[in-house]
Amino acid sequence: MADDIVNRVANSSLETIDLEAIYPEGNRVVLDIAPWLYEGLILREKEFRAKVAAHNWQQYKDSFVAIQCSADAIIPGWAFLLVSLQLAESASKTVIGTLDHLETILYAEIIEAMDLSTYKNKAVIIKGCANKPVPENAYILLAQRLHPLAKSIMYGEACSAVPLFKKKR
Repeated sequence: MADDIVNRVANSSLETIDLEAIYPEGNRVVLDIAPWLYEGLILREKEFRAKVAAHNWQQYKDSFVAIQCSADAIIPGWAFLLVSLQLAESASKTVIGTLDHLETILYAEIIEAMDLSTYKNKAVIIKGCANKPVPENAYILLAQRLHPLAKSIMYGEACSAVPLFKKKR
């Protein structure tokens, strides 16, 4: 008789955190203000304010918005603030920067709000493969939050996890 195959991973006390599972669903949008600049390079306050006032802000309803300027122009800080205040009533979240920067901020807020007390003195695997755009910084933020709590931290899949940290006795 052959021995039964035992799934040791399923029977282990390993805890897995999958950052893809907490991916904040919603439309991601880049709002480029370059077309609102005079000749694509100069911000003229009166003209810029007119473009902002005429813009359809409802198209960003419940979206995550990254405001940026694709032109090599010097943009005063108030311009981004003006745009962000217009987005405040419709967008779910607004940042200045790239979509990756937006994702990093979204995950930072989620990870900061997570109750990680259930991982105290446990072996934790931070699942590494994701099909959704989980930013690299999210893994770092999670690992740093787990560090004082977990008995050990690994990265990857249970069958081939890379050990990163183990508390000394």
